[in-house]
Amino acid sequence: MPFNNELTAELNLILKFPSNSLMQGLKIHQDADPAIIDAGKRLFDKGIVTQPDGGYLTNLGYDLAEHAKVLQSALNH
Repeated sequence: MPFNNELTAELNLILKFPSNSLMQGLKIHQDADPAIIDAGKRLFDKGIVTQPDGGYLTNLGYDLAEHAKVLQSALNH
């Protein structure tokens, strides 16, 4: 199954989270692109972030971010 626009938005959002600590997060503002706002809500519903508007990566989110970075790095070569 190929990545659709929703999955791509979720992956891009995961990659925006700081990767050096679980104690650093991000905030999705109400005036952000609606696709980003929706991606944040979906990530929250999936247990990947702690808040619908960003927050922090969960342990699962941190693992997924690491995998996403590997995938991104491999495909950018």
